[in-house]
Amino acid sequence: MLRSLCPLAVVSVFFGGVPNDADAQAKKPNIVVFLADDLGYGDLGCYGNTVIKTPNLDDFAKTALKFTHGYSASSVCSPSRSAILTGRTPYRNGVFTWIPEGSEVHLRTSEITLANLLRMLGYSTCHVGKWHLNGLFNSPKQPQPGDHGYEWWLATQNNAGPSHMNPKNFVRNGKALGEIKGVSSEIIVNEAIGWLQKERDKTKPFLLSVWFHEPHLPIETAEKFQDLYPDIKAKDPDRAQHHGNVSQMDYAVGKLLRALEAMKLTGDTIIVFTSDNGPEGNGIKGRTRGSTGGLRGRKRSLYQGGIRVPFMIAWPGKVPPGKTNDTPVVGSDLFPTLVNAAGGKIPLDRVIDGVNLAPLFAGKEIERKTPLYFRYHGAVEPFKISLRQGDYTLLATANLAKFEMYNLKDDPKETKNLVETEPKVFERMRATLERLNAEIEKEGPSWWKGYAEKKKKKAKAK
Repeated sequence: MLRSLCPLAVVSVFFGGVPNDADAQAKKPNIVVFLADDLGYGDLGCYGNTVIKTPNLDDFAKTALKFTHGYSASSVCSPSRSAILTGRTPYRNGVFTWIPEGSEVHLRTSEITLANLLRMLGYSTCHVGKWHLNGLFNSPKQPQPGDHGYEWWLATQNNAGPSHMNPKNFVRNGKALGEIKGVSSEIIVNEAIGWLQKERDKTKPFLLSVWFHEPHLPIETAEKFQDLYPDIKAKDPDRAQHHGNVSQMDYAVGKLLRALEAMKLTGDTIIVFTSDNGPEGNGIKGRTRGSTGGLRGRKRSLYQGGIRVPFMIAWPGKVPPGKTNDTPVVGSDLFPTLVNAAGGKIPLDRVIDGVNLAPLFAGKEIERKTPLYFRYHGAVEPFKISLRQGDYTLLATANLAKFEMYNLKDDPKETKNLVETEPKVFERMRATLERLNAEIEKEGPSWWKGYAEKKKKKAKAK
């Protein structure tokens, strides 16, 4: 296994010193980060779905600040995950696309992750669930969750296999476990509860990352959750499979939240819930029946339906419960927000694209130096890059030759292209996008260059 950097050395080099005694003794909140997989903006009851049953997350929303313009950092999974852990847009940190098994793409140990930093601040750390931040999983040739700051981990490279039911591909702390009976979400949550009860250092605060497979393909749902939708199950079993899969995940969220309460750990715990991108498929056939809530586009698209996702944060006494906020926020913001909440400082030697969201908790505004920037080379439309500033979104082709621009406040479904009718706004946003895109392309490994061609050559060789 690759060796991690010495925590004390990293603090000294990147942050200009180590925490003093007063900092070390300060009360630090526990942190739980729930991440769903392919969950659409409109898939939860608390985000307007009237069919899918998500009672636990709906109750959680009553305790949380709910963002109506929350974003994943990409329209596919691996890049979004890398941004949550580093606070950096995926083309900076190198994880620019979803990572197939065997790929050279991985989250490098030169990146400072949330888990790395919180361990330096005295946290116990655990990751359970999907990882998808390397191509060579459980191999010494690429860094694993333990090399990125997690003391304890139970993970899969990508999807639970052969499905969410009785998966065979989980690895715990480097040891393959073989088949585990049950559904993926409950296996993950049971591991988290066991770690909280038996394995963590209870003298320390903790970071617990809970990254579900649901409702990503291959979907397989326990009968009791399909049975929540008897009429749908009778007419369209695949749709019942999807809806039940979301309910299956919701049940697991509730199980962990109840365990935290029973262990008296909820009083000073930050809990985040979000998703890694929009829903898979076309939404009308098969088991990919997620909802964008009426937004345009889906997974792999840089229209809103591909990148806007549920995004909620709860923190008793610090975050106003049951409120909504329309400020655009993104997964990259979790890194500086949670580091700040833990009493730490973000690295000074690299660009951190995310911002600390704490001012929003107090009803103030945030100052975002780097606009929300999205890029995915495999986007299903011609538009591979997008930028959000204020109420406007600008989409561009990879060569920055063709554009579309929308006012999301007036036109949330992106139906009226404003490039020609609002030329001043367009020219300002285009100049910003060109500058930012050029800056980002200079950072990170050049894995993305010629990536599609390399994939084609590899496929032909097989």
